[in-house]
Amino acid sequence: MSVTVFIRYQLDPFKRAQFEEYSKRWLTIIPRCGGELIGYFMPHEGTNNIAFGLISFESLAAYESYRKRLRADLDGTANFNFAEAEKFILTEERTFLRKVVV
Repeated sequence: MSVTVFIRYQLDPFKRAQFEEYSKRWLTIIPRCGGELIGYFMPHEGTNNIAFGLISFESLAAYESYRKRLRADLDGTANFNFAEAEKFILTEERTFLRKVVV
């Protein structure tokens, strides 16, 4: 059973450009580490401080393997450090979803 990780970010609305840069970096890092990146989604109209990321995996075990590879990835570590230093992400929530099939 595949699983999709739905990540909800609450952003500092004055630092959206930093979050966009952060998101763009994941576009190559996530697939390299084993995730199927559906995409990152930025605020456009309406609420200006909520963004989303969606990443799919074959299973929860595949997700756990991905997390290990991501922690060992130099670019991934640098991107996590960038987010921590710039403090543009105020909160991050993860929900694990499965697709409804008939």
